[in-house]
Amino acid sequence: MSRTTQPSVVIVPGLRDHVEDHWQTLLAVRLTEADRTVVTVPPLTGDRLSREAGVANLHKVVSQIEGPVVLIAHSAGVITTVHWAQQHEAEVYGALLVTPPDFERPLPDGYPAPELLAEHGWTPVPRSALPFPAVVAVSSDDPLGSVEHVRSLAADWGSRLVELGAVGHLNPASGHGPWPRAEELLRELELG
Repeated sequence: MSRTTQPSVVIVPGLRDHVEDHWQTLLAVRLTEADRTVVTVPPLTGDRLSREAGVANLHKVVSQIEGPVVLIAHSAGVITTVHWAQQHEAEVYGALLVTPPDFERPLPDGYPAPELLAEHGWTPVPRSALPFPAVVAVSSDDPLGSVEHVRSLAADWGSRLVELGAVGHLNPASGHGPWPRAEELLRELELG
């Protein structure tokens, strides 16, 4: 597949935005070096907890890209992506949705409370089928979302579930930087 036929890659970070040693940041660098078009949704400058602003931010990025896109979302970025998909139409080739959190239950210390997330529009999380193919990746020991919860989301979204084993929240805090499996899953999405 040449660059002109490959879908552009849109990276959708979670609430923590850009982290230098996060797998999404490292993946963006590797894909760019491989001559892929990669755009990362920029961090919000206003109300960082606004789901509506996050969805608008993602829509702005996607609407500026000509041709199909593949979405690669992590954590709250998954929830942003799912809300966006319910509100907007675009040529989405597929999505890799990694370790979605359970925003309806209390999260560990340092994360917003369920009431605050609800107040900012994050819940309820849409449960209808996504209008594009998706792979949902789940960790067996993610402190932000249980396997059972993520399995239920994937089923409702009509997505393929990939169990990763014990990788925490698949972020630098859980000891993960580079994640080569992301490129493998991206290739699977693009091959259909």
